[in-house]
Amino acid sequence: MIVWVSSFPRSGNTFLRILLHRLYGVRTSVVYDVDGVATRLGAALVGFEERPAAIRAMRTAEQVHFVKTHRQRDDDVDESDRAICLVRDGRDSLVSWARLNSEGEGREFETELRAMINRKDTVGTGSWGQNVLSWLLPPAPHRVVLRYEDLVREPRPSVERVMAELRLPGIKPRADVGIPSFEELHAIDPGFFRRGQAGTHRDELSDDLHQFFWSRPDNRAAMALLGYR
Repeated sequence: MIVWVSSFPRSGNTFLRILLHRLYGVRTSVVYDVDGVATRLGAALVGFEERPAAIRAMRTAEQVHFVKTHRQRDDDVDESDRAICLVRDGRDSLVSWARLNSEGEGREFETELRAMINRKDTVGTGSWGQNVLSWLLPPAPHRVVLRYEDLVREPRPSVERVMAELRLPGIKPRADVGIPSFEELHAIDPGFFRRGQAGTHRDELSDDLHQFFWSRPDNRAAMALLGYR
């Protein structure tokens, strides 16, 4: 069985993987050939494992396999696959992703952000709005939505709710385990664990880029679906 751990980049996917590992002993592989996050932060912290088999074989296995993806829902995903759909205000996700990418030499925050908002790819990550809508529409009970705001405010109860809704065989929470605070994670890698809060776009997104974000119909549709204003 496959459970997709899906999100647009910089929506809390890594924190969720850490929590799944700490609270349930769950390890996650990735849909990609290389897990750049595990390489940067360490496989032990993230709970990374190499993909044990092809996606099709993992789907038909009795064991539950958690697979991270930032891609839009595509042909790798069967309609019956279970998924944790982690969502965050698109403005916050995009600002955070552009900040991370602008760590590279010669890469400028506003240029990165404008290119991200303007993405039109129909495969791969795509734009924020396209990505979110691909996972949430049509709605399905086996694709469970988890909000970033809930995850950072109440990590343990939020993950426990999602896992209960997924009804996964043989996976139970561990007793008496701690989870890292944001301050602890920030100390490990302050560039990756940057602010850890909602609403960061308010002091990082210029008015014209804000308007550019809202100019996309897919962004407007996804924001309305999620109730963001």
